[in-house]
Amino acid sequence: MSEVRSAYYEAMFLFPQSATADLQGCVDHVTDILTKHGGEIVALRKWDERRLAYDIAGNKRGLYLLAYFHAKTTALAAIERDCNLSERLLRAMVVKADHMTREQMEALEGRQQLADEINLRSTSPAGAVVAEEPEEETVPADDDSD
Repeated sequence: MSEVRSAYYEAMFLFPQSATADLQGCVDHVTDILTKHGGEIVALRKWDERRLAYDIAGNKRGLYLLAYFHAKTTALAAIERDCNLSERLLRAMVVKADHMTREQMEALEGRQQLADEINLRSTSPAGAVVAEEPEEETVPADDDSD
């Protein structure tokens, strides 16, 4: 019998900036691609939103999601194919994560921060951060009735 090999991988997913309006959809899309082929997500986090070095499909800015996952080596080709066929993704890159231990990957877990950001974006209008208004100070009135 042949031995089934598996490994840990690091993947960077690039979405267009417009995807920030549906951050939960981006997270679900990445999760679906990885788990559909038997991948176990160790850590998933938002890496950054930044200006791209050059336009990709007319986009000047992008949203990056970083994922660490464990999968069979035979599933990697199918994961990369799904990333390339996805109309939601601009780019994806998957590399072996031999340089990190599982504990280091778990330390980079950012799904709670993603959930907090998704919640914040859904409660504030147009994704804007709403600042609290300062309370008015009450000044005691001068009593000049001598």
